[in-house]
Amino acid sequence: MTNSAENQSPLPRQLGDGLVLRRSTPADAPALGDFNARIHSDEGFDKPDERLEAWTRDLLERPHPTFGVGDYTIVIDTNSGKIVSSLNLISQTWSYGGIPFGVGRPELVGTLPEYRNRGLVRAQFEEIHRWSAERGELLQAITGIPYYYRLFGYEMTVTLGGGRSGFGSRVPELPEGQAEDFAIRPASEADLPFIAALYDQGCQRYPLACVWTPELWRYELNGKSEKNVNRYELYLIENIAGERAGFLALPWFTWGDMLTAKRYELAPGFSWAQVTPAVVRFLRAAYETHPWGLTGERKPYGAFDLGLGEDHPAYHVMSDHLPRQRPPYAWYIRIPDLPAFLRRVTPALERRLANSGSAGHTGELRLTFYRDGMRLQFERGRLASVEAWKPEPQGHSGEAAFPELTFLQLLLGYRSLAELKYAFPDCWTNSDATHALLDALFPRQPSDIFPVA
Repeated sequence: MTNSAENQSPLPRQLGDGLVLRRSTPADAPALGDFNARIHSDEGFDKPDERLEAWTRDLLERPHPTFGVGDYTIVIDTNSGKIVSSLNLISQTWSYGGIPFGVGRPELVGTLPEYRNRGLVRAQFEEIHRWSAERGELLQAITGIPYYYRLFGYEMTVTLGGGRSGFGSRVPELPEGQAEDFAIRPASEADLPFIAALYDQGCQRYPLACVWTPELWRYELNGKSEKNVNRYELYLIENIAGERAGFLALPWFTWGDMLTAKRYELAPGFSWAQVTPAVVRFLRAAYETHPWGLTGERKPYGAFDLGLGEDHPAYHVMSDHLPRQRPPYAWYIRIPDLPAFLRRVTPALERRLANSGSAGHTGELRLTFYRDGMRLQFERGRLASVEAWKPEPQGHSGEAAFPELTFLQLLLGYRSLAELKYAFPDCWTNSDATHALLDALFPRQPSDIFPVA
């Protein structure tokens, strides 16, 4: 990643009416922390969320593996000296089919109500998109408000969250007199290589994953302040012989009447069916010691929750105990240069093609997005070239069509081609062969991203 200090930004910038856009400094931490704690509080502006304040200040005041002290944009009203709008860019690395690429994650987007609809967020997005491009990042990803980020070139195209939960009364109990076969303890720094290896193993289930370096794991374990909303507690799972069997990542606070496991992986040779009941019993016990939400209010234990995405091996070994299904939301994704992205992930696409009925394909695949398009040239199963292409006549040529940004849903495994055709009548292919080729290249595969925060 390019260090943020290396970016030569044309800031500060005058936005009119005494408003100035500039980069953050460490001195902004108290005011910016208070701003985000209030503007993003679920309880309202007058009840600041200390968890969001902690996250904001950690990024400015504590060494972070990928975030620099100037990676917030801030709009100041010079008439009052107060912060009126802000967001940031958290750089990280994701992978597509095992191929790494840079990602910029905008977050903590907020504006005081009386300053909205003045283009302040747009001006800041233009700035951080430029930073992201300078860092060589091929994709930007953000979570949050329904529809809103489509205004800045994003589309919902990657699964976010989702899980299964069971009623507290249905926790599988140990038979009387039987001891637990697995113990769960807080992880230490010595456990991090084991955790990292299991995490990487689990990422192979998904087409998209966030790449975690040793520095990121150390930061997660020891680098965040206690009340940071994005701090996860890491736990080791061991059998009675002391062998490391797996790991868990839990938020440090409960949500409603349950505590959610956000990461859960097992080492080869250990059974999901044998270990998962012990994990569920641990979640029940840990609920009693974890703070609750924002207020600290303690609710009676109601449910155990596995927030492990749309699908996970643990769901299948406890299906009768997990009647509640929580459908996933979605990440907003922006890919400003599609040909560049496809060129980067070409080896993954070629592997998919080689294992399909379209193996060895030779030919041209022109994709129209109606106002522009993309041409892919295949030679005996190899993707020889990817380039921008202009459909002529507009939208009515080529081998397949995808309106607006719907192609991103196919590219990132969010929807199948058949699902897109059903939802969008102006999504089409010109032949069965084209449909089969696109199915081979871009199968529906949900992801579960564990992002850097």
